[in-house]
Amino acid sequence: MNTVQNLINDVWSARSLYLERIANITEVQGHWKPDPDVWSITDITEHLFWAEQGGIVGMWKTLHAIRHGEVVQTYDSIHKDMPIEQVIDLTWKSKEKVPSVAAPRFGGPLSFWKLSLNSLQQLLGAFGQDLKEDELRLQAHPHPISGALDFHQRIEFLRFHINRHKDQVSQLLSTMTC
Repeated sequence: MNTVQNLINDVWSARSLYLERIANITEVQGHWKPDPDVWSITDITEHLFWAEQGGIVGMWKTLHAIRHGEVVQTYDSIHKDMPIEQVIDLTWKSKEKVPSVAAPRFGGPLSFWKLSLNSLQQLLGAFGQDLKEDELRLQAHPHPISGALDFHQRIEFLRFHINRHKDQVSQLLSTMTC
């Protein structure tokens, strides 16, 4: 199995574990908040959907723009060859403000957002089929907080991000009162 497929599989595994973690959450539990300023499980799941969808379309647009000569093909980045965890450590504050394009905004049932998040695996898999091994270290579209990342790091970010919020959900569940 090649590196692209391994990265896609890592995201699939993270997404699957996240969805398993919330599989038996009721709609009432999904909307529960211990504090008005804290996201509910439904909010987190909606956020994961928007963030990943934006990441996938951004990568695909950038990849095609590079191939068609509309964007300069570069391997240069201040984060060159760093794992995403190192990039996050260097660029994120302890509590970041979510970019508006990835913010939960529609609401609705948790069941809808679980299915929506799960549906992204097909899109990510298709993107992985399009992305070639020798393109992994090309600079992709910038992340709104971390800045310049290559395609390898952007896909790693999807895995990292899902796992980060899986931990947040686990903390919510440990304090749940409904």
